[in-house]
Amino acid sequence: IRDSGYSMRYDTIERNEKHVRAIKTALKKADTLYLATDPDREGEAISWHLYELLKEQGVLDGKDVHRVVFYEITKQSIQEAMNSPRVLATELIDALQARRALDYLMGFNLSPLLWKKIAPKLAAGRVQSPALRMIVEREKEVEAFIPREYWSHEAEIKAGDAQFAGRLAEYNGERVEQFSFENETTAHAARDAVLSAAGGKVRISKIDKKQRKRNPTAPFTTSTLQQEAARKLGFNTQRTMRTAQNLYEGIETDEGTVGLITYMRTDSVSLAGEAVSEIRELIEKRYGKENVPEAAREYKTKSKNAQEAHEGVRPTSVMRTPESLKDRLEPDQFKLYSLIWKRTVACQMVPAVFDTVAVDLVPANNPDTARLRANGSVLVEPGFMAVYQEGSDDVKDDEDDRMLPPLEENQELELADFTANQHFTDPPPRYTEASLVKTLEEYGIGRPSTYASIISTLKNREYVEMDGKRFLPTDVGRILSLIHI
Repeated sequence: IRDSGYSMRYDTIERNEKHVRAIKTALKKADTLYLATDPDREGEAISWHLYELLKEQGVLDGKDVHRVVFYEITKQSIQEAMNSPRVLATELIDALQARRALDYLMGFNLSPLLWKKIAPKLAAGRVQSPALRMIVEREKEVEAFIPREYWSHEAEIKAGDAQFAGRLAEYNGERVEQFSFENETTAHAARDAVLSAAGGKVRISKIDKKQRKRNPTAPFTTSTLQQEAARKLGFNTQRTMRTAQNLYEGIETDEGTVGLITYMRTDSVSLAGEAVSEIRELIEKRYGKENVPEAAREYKTKSKNAQEAHEGVRPTSVMRTPESLKDRLEPDQFKLYSLIWKRTVACQMVPAVFDTVAVDLVPANNPDTARLRANGSVLVEPGFMAVYQEGSDDVKDDEDDRMLPPLEENQELELADFTANQHFTDPPPRYTEASLVKTLEEYGIGRPSTYASIISTLKNREYVEMDGKRFLPTDVGRILSLIHI
């Protein structure tokens, strides 16, 4: 910035002057100043601002200054931080100043144009603008979408007292794809041909049995915590971060005031070695030794621009179970702590094991006409799923998770029904808070700690409105998204 003829000048905010005075008064009786603000860019910058301000006022002469950081508010963590102080991290301070400069030089100068040409109180932010654009562009895709017709064929098959579903997988020697049947005429012709070839019976031509494993998901990051809290608890991003802040700051317990979770603004999925050991110990005691893998699971962050200065979001001690804290927590705190606790414990457990079955069936009278396919699975060993299973957006029925009765090759079964069903393709889904956060993270837009403020800004300034849980851009939002920053 300075090379281009700019420099940053800072003034103390009037409402914060009393805090500065209190620090100055305390410094008169102290030999050392410890700067213990949050361990992120903003926290580093706050420490730096305070250091510069006190230095200018001459109250640091002859005083030692140390920067300390801790990622959980527990006695051990704070003591370790105090015993290993460091200097201020200039790279974090410079990064924050660069971002502020971008706001001042671009966003602050562009916003008055919006007030004049569109509406008062609008703002163009370096992060909220691309988020709004994504919502608007998705809405344009929805509006431009032309549904395409297609037909599927479903079979109801009886095996004694049991009944299960199958689908048409092959017809006249050709594999059936989504658009193999695009109108009623061809779909009904195929239905009638299969019914005629079956004569009310189908025969099992092949049974393919396999065993598959499903591994647990990684510990929470800020982003995945926000997504999962939206899916499972119905929390918006602000509610999630406010509740997580309360859990981080701590509650009164028999041990005194204790922070219940580690720092909640993080891109990292790694866990401290001592935390992993404690988790494995709890799993063995609570769920049995067979649910503890031979080696501890290690997770690595996939995001290209991740900041991995601290751990994933986890309980400061998994020995503090949600049940043991329920009477001390507010309802939202209990729900979110339970979610974090379960995900953390599950991430160090053995995989879930399924027996999967794929059954091919052919018409009894003319097997060359068609091939039907039925899929199913049986959960053999729940593993981590006994504790936690990740949710997802826009869930559709997974035929692989259906149960099938005991079957044998060449067994003849009753074809109870075979129907042709009309469908139309769906437009791309509008963003929910969870899917918007996920997409922002994938594109490297913003930091995890900013997602809640991005979404609240879009709502509060009426750039978007909600249709259930999904975002719709307003007219103002559409106009604003046309402006390139």
